[in-house]
Amino acid sequence: MGRAKKEVNMTEGPFLKKIILFVIPLILTGLLQCFYNAADLAVIGQFRGELALAAVGSTGALTNLIVGLFMGLSAGVGVVVAYYMGAMRYKTVSRVVHNSILIAAILGVVVTGIGVALAPMMLQWMDTPAAVLPGATRYIRIIFCGIPASMMYNYCAAMLRSTGDTKHPLIFLSISGVVNVALNLFFVVICGMDVEGVALATILSQYLSAVMVLVYMARTDGVLKFSFRKLRLNKLIIKKILAVGIPSGIQSSLFSLSNVMIQSSINFYGDVVVAGNAAGGNLEGFVYIAMNAMYHAALTFVGQNVGAKKYENVKRITLYCAICAAVIGIAVGGIILLFGEFFVGIYASEPEVITAGLTRNWAILPFYWMCGVMEALCGAIRGMGKSMTTMVISLLGACVLRVVWCKTLAVWFRTIHMVYWCWPVSWTVVIAASIVAFIYFYRQMVQKQRLASIMAREHAYT
Repeated sequence: MGRAKKEVNMTEGPFLKKIILFVIPLILTGLLQCFYNAADLAVIGQFRGELALAAVGSTGALTNLIVGLFMGLSAGVGVVVAYYMGAMRYKTVSRVVHNSILIAAILGVVVTGIGVALAPMMLQWMDTPAAVLPGATRYIRIIFCGIPASMMYNYCAAMLRSTGDTKHPLIFLSISGVVNVALNLFFVVICGMDVEGVALATILSQYLSAVMVLVYMARTDGVLKFSFRKLRLNKLIIKKILAVGIPSGIQSSLFSLSNVMIQSSINFYGDVVVAGNAAGGNLEGFVYIAMNAMYHAALTFVGQNVGAKKYENVKRITLYCAICAAVIGIAVGGIILLFGEFFVGIYASEPEVITAGLTRNWAILPFYWMCGVMEALCGAIRGMGKSMTTMVISLLGACVLRVVWCKTLAVWFRTIHMVYWCWPVSWTVVIAASIVAFIYFYRQMVQKQRLASIMAREHAYT
């Protein structure tokens, strides 16, 4: 079993060209996903009003909190596949595929149960406004029923990306996204449904994308070929996935936990600000997703080169990814700011809500490129197998800092701007710590390689 033609060798240059070709479909995939999420908010905001928009928008941080822990394991899957692809251990890659799909199915059901049971209590804990709470509860319970499909798709997409195939996830998402938008309009506009309509449209499209990616992997001839008969759990494979995936999942959940705390601070300012924040935050999602493609590029390219023991390529790949992330962040963020009133107006027609959305964007977007640099560095360090380090850095530099900020400065100086500024400050701290960690681990890898080379030569002479 060897590489299929569509699988990319990421251990040989030209790296910048390969990185760009790798991320273009990935960026389009992410932007399409954001577009479809935006369609949910736009349809519900325009046809059902401010309260329905706030109900849908206020659940995002909570959903990410619960899903993030388990979805973070997809990073572990991606790193392990990339490592064994670089080492050309293709039979092991196949075992990783079948372990990962089974893990995704099991955890998907677990997360659904947790989410449905605890969502109402957690929404109350977030101080969700009373007028918004009933709609938010109905919406999020339906959304959690689609988690098994979402996890299956994301795990499979991570494996496809790790072999260099970013085209097929784009195709699957495009099809399911069109279905999502069509069902949004059907359920909300034609059938007259409320938040339940956009939630139902979302989960149906998620199950469609999961089915498509599994069918494709069952029919492929490459190393990712899937067969139900090979589904089984292997302790060594699971251990390797968890070694990277658990810190990644904890990091994702900690970020989401800090965002839940921030959302609680935002909820203090009432329904209008919550609705505007939802619109502004969704627009920022377009920037984040575009930049986050560089996280996956760094994770995959570095992972393959570490697996192939070509450590000399790691620094150059990381630099390319960080620069590209910053350029993307500045370009996409600038476009949103330039046409901000138009974009926020897509979600809501009330002037107060539009103003609230613009307030968030102007406080955060000028600095959002820093988040992209942070993500690229995080992906590179995780691709080097140091997932625990990125978790600790994120815990202290972002999560703890944001929580302390919201409980101190955001309370002492009661302005929404003070709440929003916690993000740029945390990005600055995490970038600085990540640069130090990357330099340390890179030098450590190079020194070990040199020592091994010296010992090999000495052994040859004796």
